[in-house]
This record gives sequence, structure tokens and C-alpha cells, in this order.
Amino acid sequence: MAKKMAHLIFPQKLIKKPVIFTMAKKYNVIPNIRRANVTETVGEVTLELSGTKENLEKARKYLERAGVKVEPVVGDIVE
Repeated sequence: MAKKMAHLIFPQKLIKKPVIFTMAKKYNVIPNIRRANVTETVGEVTLELSGTKENLEKARKYLERAGVKVEPVVGDIVE
């Protein structure tokens, strides 16, 4: 199982949508919220994601297609 850290930036239209839950269910990855800051106009979440390398990549692409900006976290660990 691999682990990735990612910083997600949600636009206002996605703040109240279950994007992380949907991604986790659809691609069989386990999200662990490490930090979050949500305002009326933007949401920022730092996630640790666990799953197969293939599923982690599919999950990243899903988030980007949904309109979430996905940034790698410095010091990212892959096991």
C-alpha cells in the first residue's frame, strides 16, 4: 500500500459537496485529513491518502476533473 500527501484547494462551488467521500469510495483509497481550513469562498485540505499507486493516481485525476486544485506536499512519502 502506498501513501501520498496532497494539498487540495476547493473552489466555492465545491465546498459543500462530498468530493473527498466520493473519491474515497470510487477509488478505494483511505483519506486522513491532516489539516483543513474552510471559509465561505474557498476550502483548503491537506490529506494523507493510502491505497494502491494506481488507485491514488486515479483519485488524483478524479479530483482535478471535479475542479479541485491538487498540489503535492513537500516531503511526500511513498511506501
